[in-house]
Amino acid sequence: MTAIQVHGLRKSLRGFEAVRGISFEVDEGEIFALLGRNGAGKTTTVEMLAGFLRPDGGSVRVLGLDPWADRAAVRARTGVMLQEAGLFPDLTVAGTVDVWRGFTAAPRPRDEALELAGLTARARTRVRQLSGGEKRRLDLALALLGRPRVLFLDEPTTGLDPQARAATWEVVRGLAGQGTTILLTTHYLEEAQRLASAMAIMDEGRLVASGGMAATLAARGGRVSFPLPAHVAAGDLPLPVTVADGLAVCRTDDPDLASQKLLTWAAERGLRLEGLEVRAATLEELFLESAGSAEEAR
Repeated sequence: MTAIQVHGLRKSLRGFEAVRGISFEVDEGEIFALLGRNGAGKTTTVEMLAGFLRPDGGSVRVLGLDPWADRAAVRARTGVMLQEAGLFPDLTVAGTVDVWRGFTAAPRPRDEALELAGLTARARTRVRQLSGGEKRRLDLALALLGRPRVLFLDEPTTGLDPQARAATWEVVRGLAGQGTTILLTTHYLEEAQRLASAMAIMDEGRLVASGGMAATLAARGGRVSFPLPAHVAAGDLPLPVTVADGLAVCRTDDPDLASQKLLTWAAERGLRLEGLEVRAATLEELFLESAGSAEEAR
C-alpha cells in the first residue's frame, strides 16, 4: 500500500520556484531517501508533506489525506524532525519531553522516548548544555512521541558522532521493521545507501533520478581499477579502459567478470595487476553524475 503520493508538486518561495513539478511515491514501511545539494528543494518538499506549507500546484497525499486540508488528522499520524526545532534552552531534556507529551495524543512514556534517542543519561541536563548532536537526538525523541505511522526526518544525523549515528540508524531500521514509513533527507550518501530501499535525487527543484536503491545502482554496473603496469599500453588490455595518472579504469556492467578477464590475461603474460580494485556503483557516483547532467542540460 502507498503511504505517500506526490504528483506534479510545485512551490514558490518569495518569487523563487523551489519545487518544480516533482512526482514520487513511498510504500508503507519503506525507508525513502530524498537527496540533493543545499537549495535543491528537499526541505520545502518535506514541509509540504508534513502540512507546514501549502503547495502552489500538484497534489500530495499522506496516508490518503491532504496534509494541508487535513492538517490535524495528518499530524496525529505523523512525526516530523526538521533541521531546526524550537527547543526551550532552560528546560531539562526530561522536561522538554514532558511538555511535548502534553501536546501529543497517546504519547510514548517519557523514559521510552529518551531510551530510543539514547538520551537517558542526559535526562536532567538543560537543553542549552547539550551538544549539537545531542539536540538532534532530542529532536528525534520528540518526533517519535506519537508513535507515528509516517516519519519525516530532515538531516537527522547532522552533528552526531559515528557511534550516535550508528545508533540512530538502528532506531530507523527498527521503526521501519515495525511498519513505520520513513522519508529521510541527508547529505551523508553512505547513510542513505545503507538505510533506504528507494530514493530520489533533487536538483534545483526537479527530480533528476529516482527508483529502487538496489536496482538503480545494480543497473549502473561498476568499475575495475588498477595501476597500469610498466611497458603495458591501454590498447594491449583485453577490455577498454581509461588511464589517468597511471591508473587504468574499466567501467562495466559486470565488474566481477571484467576483473576475471583482466587477471586471466595478465597471468597468461606473466604479469601481476597490483592493487586491482573491484567496486560496484555507489550512490555518491550517481548523485554527482545526476547533478552534473542537470547542470549541463541547463
